[in-house]
Amino acid sequence: MPRVKAASGPTLHYVVDDYTDPWKNAPYLVLQHGNGRSGAFWYSWVPYLSRFYRVVRPDMRGLGQSSADFDLASGFTLEHCVSDLVAIIDDLGAESVHICGESAGGMVSMALTAMHPRRVRTLTLVSTPVRIPAERRVTYGMTGEARAADRDAYIEATNKSMRFPADADPGLLDWYKSEFQKNRADVQAAMASGMVNSADMFSFLKRLQVPVLGLYPSEGPLTTPDQKQALRDHIRDFRLVEMPGTFHKIQLMYPAACATHLLHFCAQHDGMACHEA
Repeated sequence: MPRVKAASGPTLHYVVDDYTDPWKNAPYLVLQHGNGRSGAFWYSWVPYLSRFYRVVRPDMRGLGQSSADFDLASGFTLEHCVSDLVAIIDDLGAESVHICGESAGGMVSMALTAMHPRRVRTLTLVSTPVRIPAERRVTYGMTGEARAADRDAYIEATNKSMRFPADADPGLLDWYKSEFQKNRADVQAAMASGMVNSADMFSFLKRLQVPVLGLYPSEGPLTTPDQKQALRDHIRDFRLVEMPGTFHKIQLMYPAACATHLLHFCAQHDGMACHEA
């Protein structure tokens, strides 16, 4: 598994899923996970994408198999995460990549696109808030010693109230909880308090000069109508696709639909066919 040393300390881990024809030199498509998760949460998208794109799934600093040898109190910021992504893109040897980020991973992807426009071909946002609504910061972000110590209750409460619909497969909920618990609670809390809850992406919107696809729930708990309207109003080239529901994790509830929209969006930009006879 590829690893690269970040400029600010941690060793970053990423996976490349590549089933493209080796003679075609297919573009890279980076899938950036969100709050407290890892690259493993993209598993259900890979089959739809990796025949046509070299799919890259990074683990953010301190999560998944990336190391946590950095100061948790000051080292989990938007700027650090953007720098980490640049290090991974450099390690791939790519001049530019397509990037897709889910939830807080979309915030990092948005900042990367605004700060390093030549490195990004297209940007896709999946249930990405422009900012976390104030009333949701306590329930969504696993911050503070008490919440980190009671992580099981936090996961179950937020899964049932925000992330998944009431009729979600119990197996999916158990898998989500198990996979989330593989990460260190103190790192997850640092991500929430140091980056997610404080991030305000409004200033980045007008700086996004690449085509942007938004995949959003029709009535999401974090992505309110006014936030989606801000995306429409301020991003130069923005396309919105809504999945029906009032829950956050469309990534895991609609993997085929979301991945197919992403695939055709990237392929349209590249002028290539993304189907086979």
